Amino acid sequence: MGKELKTDAEKQNRIKELIEILNNASYVYYQKGNEVMSNYEYDELYDELVELEKETGFVMANSPTVNVGYEVVSELPKEKHESSMLSLNKTKEVAELQSFIGNHKGIISWKLDGLTVVLTYNNGELVKAVTRGNGDIGELITANAKTFKNIPLKIAYKDELIIRGEAVIRYSDFEKINDEIGEENEKYKNPRNLCSGSVRQLNSEITAKRNVNFYAFALIKADGVDFNDSINEQFSWLENQGFQVVEHFIVTKDTIADQVDYFSNAIKTNDLPSDGLVLMFDGIEYGKSLGTTAKFPRNGIAFKWQDETATTKLLDIEWSASRTGLINPVAIFEPVELEGTTVSRASVHNVSIAESLQLGIGDTIEVYKANMIIPQIAVNQTKSGLKNVPEVCPICGEKTKIKNDNGFKFLYCVNPKCPAKQIKRFANFVSRSALNIQGLSEETLEKFVDSGYIKTYGDIFKLDRYQDSIVNTKGFGETSFKNYIEAIDAGRNQVSCRVLAGLGIAGVGLTNARNLMRHLNVKLEDLPKVLPEDLEKIDGVGSVMANAIVEYFSDKEKLEEYLELLSELNITYEENINTENAIAGKTFVITGSLNKYDNRDALKEVIDSLGGKVTGSVTKKTDYLINNDIDSTSSKNKKAKELGIPIITEEDFDNLKNS
Repeated sequence: MGKELKTDAEKQNRIKELIEILNNASYVYYQKGNEVMSNYEYDELYDELVELEKETGFVMANSPTVNVGYEVVSELPKEKHESSMLSLNKTKEVAELQSFIGNHKGIISWKLDGLTVVLTYNNGELVKAVTRGNGDIGELITANAKTFKNIPLKIAYKDELIIRGEAVIRYSDFEKINDEIGEENEKYKNPRNLCSGSVRQLNSEITAKRNVNFYAFALIKADGVDFNDSINEQFSWLENQGFQVVEHFIVTKDTIADQVDYFSNAIKTNDLPSDGLVLMFDGIEYGKSLGTTAKFPRNGIAFKWQDETATTKLLDIEWSASRTGLINPVAIFEPVELEGTTVSRASVHNVSIAESLQLGIGDTIEVYKANMIIPQIAVNQTKSGLKNVPEVCPICGEKTKIKNDNGFKFLYCVNPKCPAKQIKRFANFVSRSALNIQGLSEETLEKFVDSGYIKTYGDIFKLDRYQDSIVNTKGFGETSFKNYIEAIDAGRNQVSCRVLAGLGIAGVGLTNARNLMRHLNVKLEDLPKVLPEDLEKIDGVGSVMANAIVEYFSDKEKLEEYLELLSELNITYEENINTENAIAGKTFVITGSLNKYDNRDALKEVIDSLGGKVTGSVTKKTDYLINNDIDSTSSKNKKAKELGIPIITEEDFDNLKNS
């Protein structure tokens, strides 16, 4: 807690400080998929904030005790929920659960740790799926939800059905996915982060590969069905419709303790990630009659276990480098038993957390398992202080640099030639938005780079020199090698803009590369000779991009690599665009799911190739909004209608393109 706060001013300043810390931690966790503090530390700070707000009566509008959830930041269509989704109040005391339920009957169930999703069925078919979002507005993920492994697409009930549930990825699937990722730092931190990223994908094919499951935990609407005023009967009815519901039991004040013991034992082997339990009044009408506070509904309460902690000695801090150049600290400590297993290491996530814990070799620390699964450091008892943050990268030995992101310090390797970084460079080069060479995953590229087969872009087209070595490498073979060579040979035939996009020059993606090549009217071998002032004359190319291009070709090694690459390729150049076509000069926005085109990038590329432009937001400058669901109530559809902008389907677009 720090020093004792005596005056109201001190307490209010502490409240503001806590709000900033907690909101930033939530932002990084929910929107960037990273962690800047442990669950233990977050809960401790949150509880401190709650107590200070109670004590002073001072509550800021942006306090996490008032606002719940995360803000929508992706390009998925937004959808307003029919009713706000509030978080439950929480406790760690069984006695408080008993006091809460009183003489009423209750339902106790898992509090699954994934991403909350609302499903809507009409006429027996799944018609809409929306994420929780910030509680009022979520993201439309219907196409992705249809790939969930265990939800029915058609049910017997024909009236409108609305249910809430948790989308989760099982630990067994989570571990399989992580096992396919070579580097420790590149692995997903927990199933919740992986699930959130999977469910909110723009490409539903990725969601399908992640084995997402859905477990219903609340029935919101099903007119005409008599549930005998019982949530338990709602669950039974949903199961009869084909849904899986959270594991649950009927309890009374006298049986709650035993049921909590059951869950406490079950979580140790449970394949579904959970961060606690939920206790609801079984009586539906009674629960509704209790109403809500500004933040919590009164018909339920969440329970979190007291974390089992163990005291141990910090032996070392290992610094682990990733392909992005990020170098994370990992605490190595004397092995201890936690939740039935032996643990000896815990990720500390970044330099700021290591500094806040004042970690020093030999310190006495308390460790625990977040959600009884992930080892974390709770407390450092001796706090000797963080020393010897690496000044050189553990992979390449070159200098490191500390960068600030949202107020937290992260350690990076700044060597552009660090082997850990080369993988990303080559992965961009062969990606769909560049040369589009199929089959060369990051894992495969890493093996080829580590073996010395690939050092430059041109080396990718010379892999046939290493046929014997590759064929005899574990995990490869004659068939794999043949497929690689066929894909690479197909990749020799390239349009000039894709080659430029593949170089990884800052700001020069496929769209800008196409724009540059059209207006410069030069061959790729002459591109390094173009002056910055000529680049800046092109609409959409500013001084930053122009300088990045000039700087790239001014590097002798990069220029040599570039010219070597050109000698391996058969390059064609797009003809000047016929400005008479109906797409040229028009601005489009794409939203919703697609049927004909593989994804938005594929449709965007067609628009770009015809001289059109794609933006992310509907404005007065937008000419067309492409959405197959013309009657959708999404924010982009509403905005388009307000501005009188035509909403067209893919079929309409193709008709326009061919007119």
